[in-house]
Amino acid sequence: MKTFIRVVELWVPDRTRVRLEFGGGLYSEGLSAFKAASENLRFGYDQGLPGKAWASGHPVILTKFANSYFMRTDQALKAGLTCGVAVPVFAGEFLQAVMVLLCGGDEAHVGAIELWHNDAEVSHEMGLVDGYYGSADIFEFNSRHTKFPRGFGLPGRTWKAGLPLIIRDLHDAKSFLRWEDAAKVGINLGVGVPYRTGTNQTWVLTFLSAQATPIARRVETWVPNEARSALVFRAGDCSAQTDLAALYATKSIARGEGSIGGAWATGIPALNDDLAHDGSAVEACAAGLSRMVVLPVIDGARLEAVLAWYL
Repeated sequence: MKTFIRVVELWVPDRTRVRLEFGGGLYSEGLSAFKAASENLRFGYDQGLPGKAWASGHPVILTKFANSYFMRTDQALKAGLTCGVAVPVFAGEFLQAVMVLLCGGDEAHVGAIELWHNDAEVSHEMGLVDGYYGSADIFEFNSRHTKFPRGFGLPGRTWKAGLPLIIRDLHDAKSFLRWEDAAKVGINLGVGVPYRTGTNQTWVLTFLSAQATPIARRVETWVPNEARSALVFRAGDCSAQTDLAALYATKSIARGEGSIGGAWATGIPALNDDLAHDGSAVEACAAGLSRMVVLPVIDGARLEAVLAWYL
């Protein structure tokens, strides 16, 4: 089974903190040449996709690499990569890291990545900045002409919650306002990730995918408990139909424990391709999952949630 996300990279400040250097990556099969082209790169402020996200202070999406600021266009096209999203992680005004997600598009891949935005001084609705939709033309057209008030649709509900949101079975989910269009192209799962800057700006990244090409094999959201002494499971989805709520009913993850707890302790995203030695992913490892991506969701300098997904 192919996942919709083909590459995940971390770009972290070097010792001078004026450039970003390669901090690790996870790559789908056949992308070793693209990995080799990435490992020795450096990005300055506002340079390339990672540097652009750093300078912007919010997520950026690039739906076409040709004639853009993307610095590995030839290698990306050879590897069949067609879309990139960069998510900067800040603690206050200081950059911790930039996570870059690269996706591939072919006829076998069904899915979308969207970036939504609200400026509270301009509008009470959230509109589309840009999105990658592959061959889902009608779904793309309707998405580009739709706006969401706070609390409505996947973008608006994620905006209101201030936490990652997972909606399963979109064809039956009336809370997903584009469910009819989604059903026509086979999209059945949506994940929304909120992103707030220090101003009145709110951004939401949405990942939409189909059964055959899921965003990931498993997606989980963990949040601090009331005492902020440990992380507890909030929501998730598994392509193997595992009941994650039951699986994690009694599990908690301490600050600093494994990749998930480590993202809380450091405020830095984590990539792990060896779950056998990760205390926060024992259950996922037992289910045969082998690679994990962990993204801390930070508002100001306070951790609100940790989003983990398994490729």
